[in-house]
Amino acid sequence: MSERTRRVDHLLQEEISAVIQRDVHDPRIGFVTVTSVETTSDLQRATVFVSIIGDDKERAATMEALGRAMPFVRHSLGPLRLRRIPQLQLREDDSAQRGTRVMQLLDQVEAELEGTAEHVDEPAAEVPDLPTPTSQHEPADPDAAEDQLPAGYRRRVDRVSLRKARKRRGR
Repeated sequence: MSERTRRVDHLLQEEISAVIQRDVHDPRIGFVTVTSVETTSDLQRATVFVSIIGDDKERAATMEALGRAMPFVRHSLGPLRLRRIPQLQLREDDSAQRGTRVMQLLDQVEAELEGTAEHVDEPAAEVPDLPTPTSQHEPADPDAAEDQLPAGYRRRVDRVSLRKARKRRGR
């Protein structure tokens, strides 16, 4: 894969994510993350990998809704100034579910080594839903968190925040 193709893949991933989040208003679309985009070298086709959190029924509904939204998403990519906007093919990225299953198996093996778990002969038919992302680092009381910061840290965070805000406004 050439450097140009990698850059186009990354650009498409960012833009497709933004369009889905900002412009696609289908209620069937749940929590979706565009994990990667793989473009052919001639830019004819791009495979968009998405990770969807939810049960099987919700994932199927979200995939169907996204499939119907892909022509709109492709049309919205027009301002990217590419010679050719690729046809978008949608694929579900199930690496998060596979990772969860691997973690379950490792926990089961660890528990069996300790002798505290029941033996399961067959793998679980249903992988549990992934938790909704939340920030575990946010303190319950924001004022208390500022008191715990080192003296110069707060000023540095403010400068970084200002720089990022100025950059966003300059776009």
